[in-house]
Amino acid sequence: MKNVLVVDDEMVLRMLIVDSLEDLDCTVDEAENGMEAIKKINEKNYDVMILDYMMPELTGIELLGEIDSDRIKETYVLMLTAKTQEKDQLQAKEAGVDYFMKKPFSPMELYQIVEELIND
Repeated sequence: MKNVLVVDDEMVLRMLIVDSLEDLDCTVDEAENGMEAIKKINEKNYDVMILDYMMPELTGIELLGEIDSDRIKETYVLMLTAKTQEKDQLQAKEAGVDYFMKKPFSPMELYQIVEELIND
């Protein structure tokens, strides 16, 4: 079974994401901040990570910089964010983000993207 990690400091948004993915054949774990995400990533391999850009403690970009590259080299990273300027997208791509999705987002579109990634 595939593993997905949702990292966002907003509980309601995490719940929406988890609910959106419930019909996929995968396990979905949650972390409310970057530090919690690092602990989960060190304990388990994830096929897909869905990260918020702006979080307390560590941003999504900083989180990616803290993770051993060997630990996530086989992991797709999807970033959800309200930061939509081209420079933000470029910074995210340089940090290892595979997909950049603007908030507010379509749960159906998120489902379709994650489905493609876990079936890749």
